Amino acid sequence: MSEASGMRGRGLFVLTIFTGSFLLFLVQPMVARMALPRLGGAPAVWNSAMLVYQALLLAGYAYAHRLSREAPKRQAGVHLAVLIAAALWLPISLTSFAIPADGSPIFWVPWLLLASIGPLFFAVAAQAPLMQRWFGLAGNQGEPYALYAASNMGSFGGLIAYPLLVEPSLPIKAQTWMWSGLYALLFLLVLVCARAIWSGRNIANEAAASASTAPISWRQRLYWIALSAVPSGLMLSTTSHLTTDLMAMPLIWVIPLGLYLLSFSVAFADYRLPADMISRIAPAILVVGGASVFMIWGKAAYNGLIVSVSLLFVLAVALHAEMYRTRPDASRLTEFYLMMSIGGVIGGFFCAIVAPLLFNWTWEHPILLIAAALLLPQLRLFSLGEEATFGQRGWTIATLVIAIAALAIGLYIGMTFPTEGSQLKTALIAIILIAGLVVTGRRIAFALAVMAAMLGNGGWDNVELSSSGARLRSYFGTYTINQSEDASVRWLSHGTTMHGMQLRDQPTLPVSYYGATSGVGLAWQRAEELYGAGATLGVVGLGTGTLACYKKPGQILHYFEIDPLMVEIARDRKIFSFLEKCAPDTQMHLGDARLTLAQQPAGTFDMLAIDAFSSDSIPLHLLTKEAFEVYRRALKPDGLLLVHISNRHFDLNPVIAAEAASGKWFAALRHDSPPTTAVDQGMRPSQWIAMSPDAGKLAQLTGVVYEKRPAFFYPDRWIKLKPPRENDRWTDDYASVLPYLSFWKIL
Repeated sequence: MSEASGMRGRGLFVLTIFTGSFLLFLVQPMVARMALPRLGGAPAVWNSAMLVYQALLLAGYAYAHRLSREAPKRQAGVHLAVLIAAALWLPISLTSFAIPADGSPIFWVPWLLLASIGPLFFAVAAQAPLMQRWFGLAGNQGEPYALYAASNMGSFGGLIAYPLLVEPSLPIKAQTWMWSGLYALLFLLVLVCARAIWSGRNIANEAAASASTAPISWRQRLYWIALSAVPSGLMLSTTSHLTTDLMAMPLIWVIPLGLYLLSFSVAFADYRLPADMISRIAPAILVVGGASVFMIWGKAAYNGLIVSVSLLFVLAVALHAEMYRTRPDASRLTEFYLMMSIGGVIGGFFCAIVAPLLFNWTWEHPILLIAAALLLPQLRLFSLGEEATFGQRGWTIATLVIAIAALAIGLYIGMTFPTEGSQLKTALIAIILIAGLVVTGRRIAFALAVMAAMLGNGGWDNVELSSSGARLRSYFGTYTINQSEDASVRWLSHGTTMHGMQLRDQPTLPVSYYGATSGVGLAWQRAEELYGAGATLGVVGLGTGTLACYKKPGQILHYFEIDPLMVEIARDRKIFSFLEKCAPDTQMHLGDARLTLAQQPAGTFDMLAIDAFSSDSIPLHLLTKEAFEVYRRALKPDGLLLVHISNRHFDLNPVIAAEAASGKWFAALRHDSPPTTAVDQGMRPSQWIAMSPDAGKLAQLTGVVYEKRPAFFYPDRWIKLKPPRENDRWTDDYASVLPYLSFWKIL
């Protein structure tokens, strides 16, 4: 084969692999977006979905491994037939079977996704390892493993293309047809690749190469599985760690996943210098970065973000590079990728399912970092001839002694020094870090040193906090019950977001975002005046149950909450007593609010508060046109809808203004800025939008009359919403959070 034709052949296979991987990571968020209105936005839904994707990927790799044993002509014929059969599921759509009302998303989502995209995902997932196998069968020269870098570049491209380009530009239906067109292109590319191996002229050489290759031991297979499982788990645990302890920054999940995919491109590249350099510095990065896992970054949260994602990338490159270093002959390529896929499923299953059941905090993250310490190639940055001086056995014992001493120092720091630290604490932590660098080269000693760095820099404090019962975790999040030193104030936080506060000496006083001068506080105080003594009130989002203390005798209160653990917290009077003291007869509805509200009789509520958007993560499906139709149906003809839009990163005002401009609602905004004295007593600034189908009822509450021209922003007053822009109105078919992201609040 000439050099020119070889380059053309390589380019063909690179393009085919890139296209297939691009399609895989484009379809994942697209199907999740399609399923959102039916299944809700619970993390449990997406945990189940992620496992479905990983299981289908594993099935595709297993199929590719089995098919690779056949003659080249048979491989080509079978795979083209599989691609044609999968095309029967085009264009992509969700199957129509109904989920039982009492069915858990954790169990029903896999069936829904398997029935909807299972065959397509399976067929496309198989093409990356199969095309690498065909690359050699077609007579191409070069390292087929390096083509895996193209696969991960395609995955990264699909990952960032959806939120940045596809979702903001196209409605769901157009997205499915675009994906169908790319699938047709993939089929044509695979067909051209199949023609390259159709003659089967290389089968004898391939069979001889396979027969001459030593069989792979189970120990080697397990090693590959472990090397793959730890980075896969770290990708998910880093995301959980960032959103729980640093910031719930919009689209933050893209960063760890994108770096995880890029790590393959570096680790499997032909040019080895970057991977080799990163592998050499990885132990030092782990010792220093691991010491920051339990740090409270405060205003330096972005420094913590940089440290966390850098640590993930370095470790992923080093572990994947070790996989590449120990790769088998190309004739056993598909088995290698099968073991890699098994490891990925194990890492994902541990973080998505096992960890929330076992731990009350994101303990899977430090556990996986310690596992990485045990697996990293132990390449020393420097050596002073210790091994020659002490001998192999003597230096092994010496490193264990050093590591155990470092561990003792870490425990001493954690049990002795306050969180804010001191100069002595800083000096002792520096000694631990130096010890970690010294023992690099001995896996067990190095892992103990990493553990010592974690314990000394906040790890012990976290152990005590977890064992105290102040932390609780479910599939829906990790919650911390905090209180002031004098126990006069208690508040609930979900990661970095506060979800309610209670004062010990005024336990029935609504505070935080729900004070008497907030939009919802003003409305609920006047519920009896506006709707009579028997008003029916509803709240989407329980929090600590603060709004219950506006309820008056004769009124009926409903709460709609997705997380059963949140209900336990709010009903436990030893934690928060709003419900017990103010509304013990509250009717509680568990499940995604959009689904459970739709089950209520039409015209049930006089007032309905939507309190699901104060967190930095936005349940997009609760702000679409179809969601507002659910709210409109649940309200009485002159009912009031109160929407909480306080948010650090998003400006949701235009979205709701567009809904109001549709002609079905009248709306007004209140920005409440409590004085410093009130803030000291627990009040917080808030933004609430009041909406009603009845202009007169809205004017009765807010004083905003719609015959006058729109007002601009004035603090502490009800004002009209600004006119919306084109395409501000969200629907189930078209919505994107990106245009409403306030970058100046992030950077």
